[in-house]
Amino acid sequence: MPAVWIVIAIVILLSAAVPVGAVLGVLAFGLDDLYMAGRLERAIGNIYWEKSIDFLLISAPLFIMLGEIMLRAGIARKMYNAVAKWLTWLPGGLMHANIGTCALFAATSGSSVATTATIGVAAYPEIERNKYNESLFMGSLAAGGTLGILIPPSVGLILYGVLTETSIPELYLAGFIPGMLLALTFMVVIFVACVFKSSWGGTRIKTSWRERFASLPDLAGPVVLFLAVVGSIYAGIATPTEAAAVGVCMALLLAAANRTLNWQMISEAAVGTMKTTAMIMFIVLAALFLNFIFAFMGVTKAMLGVIADLGLTPVETMLIIVAFYILLGMFMETLSMMLTTIPIVFPIVVQLGEAEFTGVWFGILITILMEAGLITPPIGMNLYVAQGIRSRGGKFSDVAIGALPFLLPMLFLAILLIAYPSIATWLPDLVYR
Repeated sequence: MPAVWIVIAIVILLSAAVPVGAVLGVLAFGLDDLYMAGRLERAIGNIYWEKSIDFLLISAPLFIMLGEIMLRAGIARKMYNAVAKWLTWLPGGLMHANIGTCALFAATSGSSVATTATIGVAAYPEIERNKYNESLFMGSLAAGGTLGILIPPSVGLILYGVLTETSIPELYLAGFIPGMLLALTFMVVIFVACVFKSSWGGTRIKTSWRERFASLPDLAGPVVLFLAVVGSIYAGIATPTEAAAVGVCMALLLAAANRTLNWQMISEAAVGTMKTTAMIMFIVLAALFLNFIFAFMGVTKAMLGVIADLGLTPVETMLIIVAFYILLGMFMETLSMMLTTIPIVFPIVVQLGEAEFTGVWFGILITILMEAGLITPPIGMNLYVAQGIRSRGGKFSDVAIGALPFLLPMLFLAILLIAYPSIATWLPDLVYR
């Protein structure tokens, strides 16, 4: 019963537009006062100190800063124009460039919101200029941005690794194949939609091979940055945190090469990093204390008992978990959803006893479900980011409707991962086993 009331309380508070960090904090202190007479509050100092000095957590603000520099230095806009020259021949034109550039930017930023905002600002003027269907175009930006937390380096995978003590390098390797599959299936959705309704695909942009090859230098910078960050991890030169610092330094060098490195750009990137980091850490610390309360109250143990009493097979249990996260994604922001549910759901997955249902595999599955939450109304964060880009205004429902077709590839990939876990585990097993 406490678990039921916890869920109800979270939904009510979020529906009242109370900030997520405050919801988690109030809930934690309320449960402590109600069930433990406030005794657990005395442990909050030790909990926060032990968790906040975790070396891996330092990588989160560094990856955020990396994305901020890429945005402020104008590198992202050049990257978008270069990818567009290679993909506009497909039905759907620049919408394929939206997905391709989001995938490429995701391999350097690690943030879905940053990916949607950065690529969206570069792409939005093309809607009117080339007469695209605005709803589907904005939906492709919102969906493409979700790749930011799946394709490594990913802040979401880092936080999952910290919560479950799972290897970050293995999680990064596991995200490659599902990330590429998801990007390709997004492009299939666009292709089918624009073949079915050719007017949605806008005016066909003609590009010569000379222009395409001339644009390759604009793609070289992000590729070098990706190799520096991810390559340094797998070469054993740097830890994920050190690799994030390497990425920031490389991004500054790229900004200098782009002749956009100046104090104003650095200042704007630093302020943007601090704002985003403060928001994330406030939620993280509030969630950590709430998780401590859950553990002390025995909520996790009770949930495990309920699942065991149902007598379901491991696959049936996983399908219920998928449905649970899709439903929860309609009401909770993805970061808070991960931080509040992983400590409860992860032990359930471990208890299933399936050799293929590993922590690495579940990390990728849960990240895909988090991505679905990013484009699921009414709380889908990427929908609001995409709506905010629309300088001409318009209904929020247009963006939400345009993003709905992209939920199908996410659900398909989630079910495919349950049926064939090796899609996620093959690459890390090849390297580490």
